[in-house]
Amino acid sequence: MSRILLVDDEPNMLSALQRALRQSKPLAGAQIETFTNPFDALNRICVCEFDLVVSDFMMPEMSGGEFLQALKDVAPTTVRIMLSASTDFKTAMAAINDAHVFRFIPKPWQQSELEQNILQGLEERQRLLAEAGLGPSAQELEARRLEEEEPGLLHVKRTDDGSIIL
Repeated sequence: MSRILLVDDEPNMLSALQRALRQSKPLAGAQIETFTNPFDALNRICVCEFDLVVSDFMMPEMSGGEFLQALKDVAPTTVRIMLSASTDFKTAMAAINDAHVFRFIPKPWQQSELEQNILQGLEERQRLLAEAGLGPSAQELEARRLEEEEPGLLHVKRTDDGSIIL
């Protein structure tokens, strides 16, 4: 089950974002937590591990870039996504370069684009964990995917000499 953290100083925006994720069938069952204050969100991250964080860029207490940079230092394998109403190229580049943001999504977002970016971010998280030796390898993830698609596919029966029993 995926754990997703949403951070935005506007409660209405947080509600809309949470609703959008809950309506997504592929993200059904994901645990979603929301915070309007980035400092509170950082405190939570120190206590609980998240797979992915989506943060607004413009917040009064701390910019999204600063928040995601601090997050990178505290939880380097957590995937970081930034939302922003700003279309300023410098804003996007600073976020990508300084905080190693995985995706930059403009507000208002498109439901399908948001969902696709979150799913890709969760895949990236698995890759980061495998790279760090903290999670399953790419081969193990592919084996799980194949087994989900075709149960029993990977269970091969063999004889004592190693021959496959059909």
